[in-house]
Formats: sequence, C-alpha cells, structure tokens
Amino acid sequence: MGHLGALLFLLGGLGALADICEIPEVDSKLVERLGQHLLPWMDWLSLEYLNPSIYVGLRLSSLQAGAREAFYLHILKLNYQQSILGLAINDDNSNNQAKPSMGQLALYLLALRANCEFVGGHKGDRLVSQLKRFLEDEKRAIGSNHKGQPRTSYYQYGLGILALCVHQKRLHDSVVGKLLYAVEHDQHLPQGPLSVDTVAMAGLAFTCLERSNLNPNQGHRITLAIRTVQEKILKAQTPEGHFGNVYSTPLALQLLMNSFMPEKKLGTACLKARAALLASMQDGAFKNVLIISQLLPVLNGKSYVDLISPDCEAPRVLLQPAVETPSQTQALISVMLKVPSVLPPYRHAISVPAGSSLEDVLKKAQELTRFTYGTRNSLSGPYLTSVMGKEVGEREFWQLLQAPDTPLLEGIADYIPKDGETIELRLVSW
Repeated sequence: MGHLGALLFLLGGLGALADICEIPEVDSKLVERLGQHLLPWMDWLSLEYLNPSIYVGLRLSSLQAGAREAFYLHILKLNYQQSILGLAINDDNSNNQAKPSMGQLALYLLALRANCEFVGGHKGDRLVSQLKRFLEDEKRAIGSNHKGQPRTSYYQYGLGILALCVHQKRLHDSVVGKLLYAVEHDQHLPQGPLSVDTVAMAGLAFTCLERSNLNPNQGHRITLAIRTVQEKILKAQTPEGHFGNVYSTPLALQLLMNSFMPEKKLGTACLKARAALLASMQDGAFKNVLIISQLLPVLNGKSYVDLISPDCEAPRVLLQPAVETPSQTQALISVMLKVPSVLPPYRHAISVPAGSSLEDVLKKAQELTRFTYGTRNSLSGPYLTSVMGKEVGEREFWQLLQAPDTPLLEGIADYIPKDGETIELRLVSW
C-alpha cells in the first residue's frame, strides 16, 4: 500500500468516511511553517504590495501575528480608504498611485468582516457602492443574452458577491443571476468551462446567499447551483487527490467543507484531498501568499462563509518568524528561455544558481541579453505585462509554459526551473 493509500486507511479508521467533508488536524509544525511565509509580506506596507487576503487567512486560521496583525489592518484601512475614496491629502501622489482592483476591494471587505466589523457609515457606504457599480458594469459586459464576458473574470464576480453578502448587503437578482447562469451553462460559455477555483468561489458566494436568504426569489436556483458546483469539483479530482490542481484545492475544500451530500463519496474525496495537500505541504509546494491564505482556514476547519458570523475571540497561536539558515554556495543550472511570439523570435540559454525562481531567470536574461520584460503586482504576485516590448492587449496575457506545451501552475516569482528545462513565454488570447 502506498503512502497515500496508507494515510487514507488510517484516516478511514477514525470514522471520517461520511457524507460531510471533514479535514482531520494536520501537524501544527507544518501549519506554522505555512504561516511563517506570510510574516515577511506584512512588512511590505505600500499600497502596491498590501494584500487583504493575508489578514483574512490569518484571522480564519489557528495562527496569529499579534500586534503586527492589528497594525496591518490599520494600514489596509488607511491606504484603501485613501485610494478608493479619493481621501488622500496630496492629490498628486494619489493620482500617480494605482487604485486597488475590485477584487482587492472585495478582499478588503472580507478583511473588515474577519475583524468582526460591518462596513457602515459614509465611507463604508461608498465602498459598497463602488463594488456594486463594478458588478453592474460586469453584468452589462456579459449582456442580456449571456454572449459576452466579464471584463475581469467570473472569479472576481463571485468574490464581489461573496464580500457584499457577508456584510449583509443585498444585490439585485439580475446580478446574482449572471453568476447562476455561468454555473448552469458552464460548458457553453464564450471563454470555455470555468476553472475549479472560479467554480468554488461561485459556490462560496451561493452558500452565503442561501444562508443569509438575501435573494429569496432566486432561492431554488441557488440551491441547485450549489449542488452543481459540488459535483463539478468532485468530478475534477485528480488521481493524486487534488481538485483541479494543487493550487485550486484549498478553495475547493472551503466550498466542500460547507457541503452536505447524501452519498459517502464526499467524505472519501475530502480525505483523499487532505492526504494530497499534506504531501504537497511536506514537499514545500505552497509559497504563494494568496494560496496560503486560502489554505490556512481549511486547516482550521474554516472557510470564507464563516465570515457571516466570525468568531473573533477564538484562541490562536502566536507566530514566530522562521529561523534563517546560512545560505550556501549553489551550483549553476542552465535554463533555456524562448519567446516565439515576437519577431525575431528570442531563444537563449540562461545560467542561474540552482533554486532560482523564473523571475530570477528573466532578470538575468535582461541583464545579459537583448531580453526585456515588464511586470505588474497582483494579489498572486507579479505577472508579465510586456515581453520584448510587446505589451498585452485586451483579453491577452503572457502564458508561462514548460516546453513544449505544459502550462505552469505557478507565477514567475514562485516557479523554480530545473536544470536543462526550456521555458516558453507565449502571448495568448482569452
């Protein structure tokens, strides 16, 4: 019996194979190691790097960052209110600073709720109005015949609905209806089927709406859509146990942990996913702060839906910074970097120390060759906006591939290339 099979057998012996999704406790040292990845990011306090998901993830976890946590929320409030509401004292500086996306605003509202705050007052009402306007704009982009697409994504659309729901802010049935239609007609959307994390986010939004009874006229459709989401996620489970892939599994589990199904396949699937996550944690697969922020609540038996009525008095263990080990001289590896989407095509072998990220490879290529690139920061880390002077257009992005055609699951800051690997940057439309 392999490692995964043995673990499933042991967990099954605990009586966990049931029609609910339960995640047995994970070694506290592994959980602490995950949380330690978030601490350095809490020292990056400019608007460009602020990430509300870090605060949400910690508040729903078994860990805390003490006074650092409260200060981080204070800085979030200061920067988001100034930027989104135009309250900056120096208008010149605020105009030069990129405003948070609507996805970031939605996560900021989740962060407020994670601190047991309801958004309110003049400033709060303006934040809510901003998010509602965003959803109305996205609804119009999708169109009355559903032939269009959101300007951002259905993931952000679902996140926006969830954020307003946990604050008990009702949306028009037509706004909720667009997300319901997307889940109901997943296979026929213009951009193709929804990803697992997008479906999971939609399911979390629907679960919140169902529990809060904010859209009673859509109640039956919402209940059916939740069931559809559950089935889609379960069908997406890989032989290893992940839902979709390792990085979409935490959000999928957040949804399934709020599910009840009459068959025992739900409990079995969740145990298998838990075993796969445990193996990935032991291998150090989780480095991205957004994914860690989604995983920590799962390991504490929580989800974003718990923000309907958060427990702000629950005991949490104080995180200590990781002890840094002295760096050792590392051998050089060679990574082939190719860009066929430009003329003339670019192809060059780049030498970097073993353990370097793909971003390190790009920096070295820019330093040594004619290669150039530009990035923009996001909640998931930096993403490419230009390569070799070629800027992304509307509904375009630079896809990262392991040659010849394997898409990378991580971004440039998180992916660690191997010696002899060929990485392709390909401009694609969506």
